[in-house]
Amino acid sequence: MKLIKTEIKNNVLQSMIRILDKKREDILKANQKDLDAFNRDDRALYDRLVVDNQKVDGMIQAIREVMEQDDPVGKDISKITLENGLRIINRTDPFGTIMIIYESRPDVTIEAAVLAFKANNKILLKGGKEAYHSNVILVECWHKALSENNLGNEWIKMLEMNRDETQEFLRNPTEKLDLIVPRGGERLIEFVKLHAKCAVLISGRGNNFLYVSPKANWKKSIEVIINAKTNKISGCNALDKVLIDKNIEGFKEKTKELHQILNELDVEVLADQNTKSILAEASIISSEDVWFEEFLAMKIVIGAVDSLQEAIDKINTYSGKHSSVIMTEDASEAQEFMEQVDSAAVYHNASSRFTDGGQMGVGAELAISTDKLHHRGPLGLKQLVTNKYYVFGNGQVRN
Repeated sequence: MKLIKTEIKNNVLQSMIRILDKKREDILKANQKDLDAFNRDDRALYDRLVVDNQKVDGMIQAIREVMEQDDPVGKDISKITLENGLRIINRTDPFGTIMIIYESRPDVTIEAAVLAFKANNKILLKGGKEAYHSNVILVECWHKALSENNLGNEWIKMLEMNRDETQEFLRNPTEKLDLIVPRGGERLIEFVKLHAKCAVLISGRGNNFLYVSPKANWKKSIEVIINAKTNKISGCNALDKVLIDKNIEGFKEKTKELHQILNELDVEVLADQNTKSILAEASIISSEDVWFEEFLAMKIVIGAVDSLQEAIDKINTYSGKHSSVIMTEDASEAQEFMEQVDSAAVYHNASSRFTDGGQMGVGAELAISTDKLHHRGPLGLKQLVTNKYYVFGNGQVRN
């Protein structure tokens, strides 16, 4: 793949900042078409679809932050000279072509493209039909920015395909594909894994757990639970399950208090077998499947466990391996939890809502990876490159 000079890439991003600001009114009008056609019953998806002036400002800020970051391509990872004189450099290199499949969020059309482009990758954007008009105008803005800097539209392309056409493209791509990132629910991820013929990096599913230890500060726990659940229900880092240790002082009273507070905030509470006798007004978990479910709604499970190890085992069995939290004032207990829980981000006494590229100091993100290869957590600019070994010799042969 042709490597573009950093100066040219940054010039494209500078053009894009100006174009987005100039086209602001047209972007909002296009988004309104999508909103008018959308069934608002799915509140989380609707929230993700909305583009307002603040969202456009966020898009511009994301581009500016990426523009100001160092170019991640061509950086030396390691250098070594062997006894035979071979000089070996391990250096960062673009992936090639990345395809991202996502639902609803038009801002992904900006964030995914800016990261892929700055890392010298081509990107294929397969957004959901619910954001069609929004995505069309945003990609038009990208193409104008590329054209102003004498680059072709092939660097950032929008794929307009239905489900069957997408399936066929994954099986038999009409152009080179190096990596696919499905950003959405379990059904989307399984669909891509089933049909793709190249590497797939899993992202997006939450189902996050919080464990309240007997050694927790209860007031602090309440505040963290409320924030993690209600701050943004459409976020993949929102809280879905709370596990309260039965050995906490005042277990019944504290469980009832949490239920009451959540009810007052219009959060639907489900009880497990261990809490149903305490939470008489709460619905009971209907099946084991609920433990696997990411709600993306004002809905939460309050369950109970008998030990730290039981909490760890339950989280490792049912969670989406995205974000997990322990509330405790015991640092050694927190350390044990954080080491044993199999999640991309593990928290001690803090809201899971911080699992976000901007909040974690990564900047704009392509997605939150729950895979272990090649990267786990926020996929920022530095994570959108692979590596290549450069071997320099002078006629050496191997005996």
